[in-house]
Amino acid sequence: MSANQILVVDDEVGIRELLFEILRDEGYGVRLAENAQTARSARKEMRPDLVLLDIWMPDTDGITLLKEWAGSGLLTMPVVMMSGHGTIDSAVEATRIGAFDFLEKPISLPKLLATVGKALAGGRVLPKTGLSLVNLGKARVVQDLRQRLEQVNRLRTPVLLVGEPGCGFEVCARHLHLPNTPWVSPESSEWLASNPFEPLNDAREGTLFLQEIGNLGKAEQKGLSQLLSKLEKFNVRLICASTGPLAAMADDGRFDAALYHQLSGLTIRVPSLADHPEDIPDIAATLLTQLVDANEVPLRNLTVGALNVMRNLDWLGNLPVLQNVVKTLALTALANEIAGEDVNRVAKEFNLAPREQATTEVGVSLDLPLRDAREQFEKQYFLHHIRREEGNMSRVADRVGLERTHLYRKLKQLGIRPSGKGEDVVG
Repeated sequence: MSANQILVVDDEVGIRELLFEILRDEGYGVRLAENAQTARSARKEMRPDLVLLDIWMPDTDGITLLKEWAGSGLLTMPVVMMSGHGTIDSAVEATRIGAFDFLEKPISLPKLLATVGKALAGGRVLPKTGLSLVNLGKARVVQDLRQRLEQVNRLRTPVLLVGEPGCGFEVCARHLHLPNTPWVSPESSEWLASNPFEPLNDAREGTLFLQEIGNLGKAEQKGLSQLLSKLEKFNVRLICASTGPLAAMADDGRFDAALYHQLSGLTIRVPSLADHPEDIPDIAATLLTQLVDANEVPLRNLTVGALNVMRNLDWLGNLPVLQNVVKTLALTALANEIAGEDVNRVAKEFNLAPREQATTEVGVSLDLPLRDAREQFEKQYFLHHIRREEGNMSRVADRVGLERTHLYRKLKQLGIRPSGKGEDVVG
């Protein structure tokens, strides 16, 4: 009997049951999912050898789910799309994203078994290592970053990325990189002093990515200036990253002022984890899944308690440190479930401390009835976040973890009328 596990995702119960019976009779292990949300949960809990995925589903369509898996490094298995309303465009789109094949309903038994056999014979797809921009989170600062990168995506202008160490410079640079073109990222910078045009042939029509230009010496800075003059000839896009204060360094002569002026015409700041701590649990879970799929760690799960502890840590070093903590947790945990005490244990080894929380004396009388005390606290709580986000209610909703409609309903109950200008009226 085959040990291959197949995940069937289809919102029609009749089709799910039929496929279950057919595939089970063929000796496959089968798990069923009635929608995209159930499929996401199943993918986190298992490593299917094959997914049969319906395109048309009520909550999230199959193409969107396929894009999610591809963007988050979870497309480590062949996926066969299914549709009763199939079109050539849908098949092409699914194949472009990474689908193995496309089955049109009603599916004939010989076609189904032949396609399943070919997909399984092709073996597991190698996971994409590292994070993509999709994995960096859903917070407003990350959405803004994604929009800014999209706006300049097709330009050939040099880009300067600034931020803290480990914030995700290469993730952003790869997002700007055009597919199917060369990607060149030299490990050292000595060549800038001796032969600044060295990588241009290899990077022709593609991207040249330079890390930490704030550490370049005078001769290397001069070479970078010469390199800039040849980019257009080779149609190379230059993306530079720096964690240092280049503007201040240019002012005091540590960095060539003319070079800084040339590079800073398109500057984008990459947020650190401290700017969007609400995304840390999802990033940690993605990193763990990628490590499991790459067979670097045994199958482990992060409990809610563990994720809450991780959310509240001060992640100095950002993404590389988070990845190393997740890997250490998976390799040293004594149970399959990684708990909060495991995170606290490993955090000490990495010298990580809880992040300072925004706390203040709220001045709520403890002699009030519970209902009145809670209402006073909630008023001050929401006013704090509205002022913090300068009246941007989308960001407030993200920050406090409420849907916008629920947030407005709550504010109305409390008598708070946000002005949208960071000034609020309490009725």
